[in-house]
Amino acid sequence: MTNPFGGQTRPAPGLPQLPTPPTGWPVGSYATYEEAQRAVDHLADSDFPVADVTIVGVDLMLVERVIARLTWGRVLASGAAQGAWLGLFVGVLLFVFSPDGNFLPIVVGLVSGAVFFMAFAAVSYSASKGRRDFQSASQMVAGRYDVLCEPRNAERAREMLAKLAMGGPGGGF
Repeated sequence: MTNPFGGQTRPAPGLPQLPTPPTGWPVGSYATYEEAQRAVDHLADSDFPVADVTIVGVDLMLVERVIARLTWGRVLASGAAQGAWLGLFVGVLLFVFSPDGNFLPIVVGLVSGAVFFMAFAAVSYSASKGRRDFQSASQMVAGRYDVLCEPRNAERAREMLAKLAMGGPGGGF
């Protein structure tokens, strides 16, 4: 069984599966995830037992990219749009299950969802008192990506990736 944090695990009855550190010997180090992925793809294309391989992000950073400045207009419009979508969904469900085929539930759901969500967005933005007047997106990135391999196949993997880096059979970066 594989866990999302890497490595093989054996589930213990009644215990949660806990993250385990990766195992293996380093066989390559890459500046981007795309390069590490390409290296593992090269190994897979060469019939290498890729179940022994792990990509590990090292020197993790949380990067928050500022997208836009928040204004009252943007906050209210965003709240109204979110509410309209939810209201539309509820309205369509009510319409589908109503016996008379009236479109009124769709309109009521759309409008009431937009109004309520706009009010909630206004209260939330007002409560922040200008401490966070911007919209952003956060992403976890690594400073480098190491490719590890179990010791039984590490030398072979290292040789194959060295040939790949030098532009040998299978192409280079």
